[in-house]
Amino acid sequence: MRVDSTRRCSRLCWFALAVSFCLLLLSTAALAGSTPPRRKTVLILNEVGLAHPASAVITRELMSQLEGNGDYEVEFYIESLDSTLFGEKDQRGAESLLVQQYQNYKLDAIVAMGPEAIKFLSRVSRSFLPDVPIVFCGSTEEQAGRPQLDGRFTGSWLRLESGKTIDAALRLLPKTRHVVVVGGTSEFDRGVEAMAKATLSSYPVPLDFTYLTDIEMGSLLDRLRHLPPQTVVLYLSFFRDAAGIQFLNATTALPLVSEAANAPVFGISDVYLGHGAVGGYVVSFAEQGRIAARIIAEIFSGRKVRDIPIVSGPNSYMFDWRQLQRWGLSKSALPVGSVILNREPSLWERAKWILLPCVLVLLALSLLTLYLLYERKLLIQARSEQMRLSGQLIKAQEDERRRLASELHDDFSQRLALLSLGLETAAELVTESPEEAKQQMYQLLNSAGELGADIHTLSHRLHSSTLERLGLVPGVGAFCKEFSGQQGIEVLFSHRNVPRSVPPEIALCLFRLVQEGLRNVKKHSGAAKAKVALEQLNGHLHLSISDEGAGFNLKDALDKQGIGMFSMEERARLIGAQFRIHSERDKGTQIDIWAPSVKQAPANPVDEVVTRAAVSRA
Repeated sequence: MRVDSTRRCSRLCWFALAVSFCLLLLSTAALAGSTPPRRKTVLILNEVGLAHPASAVITRELMSQLEGNGDYEVEFYIESLDSTLFGEKDQRGAESLLVQQYQNYKLDAIVAMGPEAIKFLSRVSRSFLPDVPIVFCGSTEEQAGRPQLDGRFTGSWLRLESGKTIDAALRLLPKTRHVVVVGGTSEFDRGVEAMAKATLSSYPVPLDFTYLTDIEMGSLLDRLRHLPPQTVVLYLSFFRDAAGIQFLNATTALPLVSEAANAPVFGISDVYLGHGAVGGYVVSFAEQGRIAARIIAEIFSGRKVRDIPIVSGPNSYMFDWRQLQRWGLSKSALPVGSVILNREPSLWERAKWILLPCVLVLLALSLLTLYLLYERKLLIQARSEQMRLSGQLIKAQEDERRRLASELHDDFSQRLALLSLGLETAAELVTESPEEAKQQMYQLLNSAGELGADIHTLSHRLHSSTLERLGLVPGVGAFCKEFSGQQGIEVLFSHRNVPRSVPPEIALCLFRLVQEGLRNVKKHSGAAKAKVALEQLNGHLHLSISDEGAGFNLKDALDKQGIGMFSMEERARLIGAQFRIHSERDKGTQIDIWAPSVKQAPANPVDEVVTRAAVSRA
């Protein structure tokens, strides 16, 4: 046995090893068959370093767009010419070093960002990596010197439209009469200024244009602090002042200008927003990066550079919410389609997620308070009604006791006294006149019989023995016949499909409702006829009591119908029955009671029985 067990374990081990080996082979084959992402290398050549917002925005958008493509992995090399820091001689030296550094690199694309980068690559296009596509961006064609670009170049040009920025300023400040143009002294600054002058020289609205573009920063700020009324400032570009001091255009120079100026400052670039500029018709450096990324992706997919057209980057109206608020400018006056940045949420927007739950809680508490007050009011009304009903019930009980006491005293007591006197008289006549005594005894026997019948009737009114012995239908029928005979009202009683066995509490309740209903007919309606109907519908017992008498107004019923209606409704409620009264003046009254469902029992042999109680008195 031990040898067999050892062999079995050995076989299982060999089988597990074989399966593991097969799985290893399959996974190796799958890995070998999968194609790894292609590796691409891109050189990004900036005119200025990444400390400048425009350069940083284009680079960030370009890299994020290309890195999001899973078909290839991109390695980026980033170099800066720093053209604003060096003279022409130093710039040429930096360009030569750059050519030597990357001459033997295997690049898949070069991005030329800014006018000096475009000029440099257009000069060395035939000698520096001539087979590598060049995608340019971040410059206008005028700033780049309208270069003659060969087939390895494609990209997007900027469009500086300072006139439309002035248009936007006039929409916000229609009383403007003076425009102060601010710019620096670097070659880039001079290029932007030249384009602005060319545009604004033919501006259709007569405005006073003043150019503060060849002045050192201190003097410039002092001039900006004392601008005349009805003035706006157009900020172009400021990399260097007249004293040769270098500035970061958007993050250093612009905040100084915006803080010093006593008039709103408008700009021409999207990177100016958030640094003090109100806004304007701006170029989008972020869109420049996205366009360059799309072109490079097309090149990576195999499209020829010559087949990719050069485009113009879109401009748009963009404004800074905080600057609009600072200068009291209405957003309703902005051009259609304007983009508003840095909008500060209102107090409601900041606090709504705190206020909304608080408001809901307060609303819920208010509703709960109202509900409790309403329930308290109903409870007080119910207690008052209960006290009133209790008083009426006590009074009704006392009235009924008084009536019974009066009937027993005035009727039965006197009749018993007369019967007693008659018996004494008959006893005296027995010896003297037996025949006369015999006749008087017969009369006394008849009186005793009538007395017994009347006592039986009174007992039946207090408690129906017929109902207890024979059931609901015979009990109600007997009462209707008795009521008809005593009260002189014709009562038509009908029943259909009523079970023989009805729960005692339901039978007694319906019987009492018939009693009270017919008494109300006698007391209030003045009708000569009444109808009582019993039937079973959908497992419910339906009792209907109706007459064609005077009727009444339901709105006045609670005040004028006495205790009868309340007692009937209370009886119905105790067994869970529905109680409804339909009545109109001079159109009679109908009372409907739907008792709760009962178990179906064999119906009476006669499916429908109608009994007409004769109008006769006993």
